[in-house]
Amino acid sequence: MRLDLFLKTCRLVKRRAIARALCDEGRVLVNSYGAKPAKVVRPGDTITLTFPSRTIALTVLTIPISSKHASLDPLYIVTAETRTSGDNNLWNENLLLS
Repeated sequence: MRLDLFLKTCRLVKRRAIARALCDEGRVLVNSYGAKPAKVVRPGDTITLTFPSRTIALTVLTIPISSKHASLDPLYIVTAETRTSGDNNLWNENLLLS
């Protein structure tokens, strides 16, 4: 399954367009390498997502059969999550300026 479709199916991002934008900006790593949206995701892969307020590392357990049908089986395990401080968070800075 494509990386951008996997991120959307797992509900880590709301839309595939957002997943593609994250990949194009270099905010998604698969097995410690920069990944394009069309990268094939396999069980055992480690995906690292960098959002403005946090960084999430997860390990893929299974690949869903279809993107349309949600599965009750866990698709991934979060192995690490790091939150950025309020001083470095661009989201907080934008809120303070407006």
